[in-house]
Amino acid sequence: MNFNILDLVISFGLLLVAMSVHEFAHGWVAYMLGDQTAKYSGRLTLNPLAHIDPIGTVALPLILFITTAGHFVFGAAKPVPVDYSSLKNPRRDIVWIGLSGPAANLIFAVLLSLIWRFFASSFWLNFIFEYLISINVLLGIFNLVPIPPLDGSRILMGMLPDRLAYGYARLEPYGFIIVIGLFALGLFSVIIGPIVNLVLRYLLIPF
Repeated sequence: MNFNILDLVISFGLLLVAMSVHEFAHGWVAYMLGDQTAKYSGRLTLNPLAHIDPIGTVALPLILFITTAGHFVFGAAKPVPVDYSSLKNPRRDIVWIGLSGPAANLIFAVLLSLIWRFFASSFWLNFIFEYLISINVLLGIFNLVPIPPLDGSRILMGMLPDRLAYGYARLEPYGFIIVIGLFALGLFSVIIGPIVNLVLRYLLIPF
């Protein structure tokens, strides 16, 4: 296996940064739209410790890192709780809350790409910027897939007519199984891989 503990620590740390940006954005937008649940549950913060989930944030990245010989790390943070009954306009606001996490990751990736151009090139600096940009783009685009519990499902649910939205919401208990199945079949690579590569082509411009 061609990896070491330093690669794991750095990759995991950068993944936590990207996930914290994502979850903070959800909580902040929900707060701005009238729901204070994230604030009172301690999730309205960029502190990664507030967003760690034992399975999605620790076990999953570790398994992926080992099974891919250090080439791929991905994970999921603990979802920010949202009380939709507290929102000013639940059907509209669920769209903005769902969109906020992926949008934050993509905006962060663009800002990192711009900042990178002002730094002298070095191996570790390039590694950090390239990985952090890549994982933010991957998180942003992956979460736009409209399968519960991914953010894309929240966006679609808020846009569907009531009857279709209620029927679509019934997929929620099976969403995780569907996501794992698509991963196992390699369909996520086929669906989002080309989009991720296209975005990264413009952000990871060599010096």
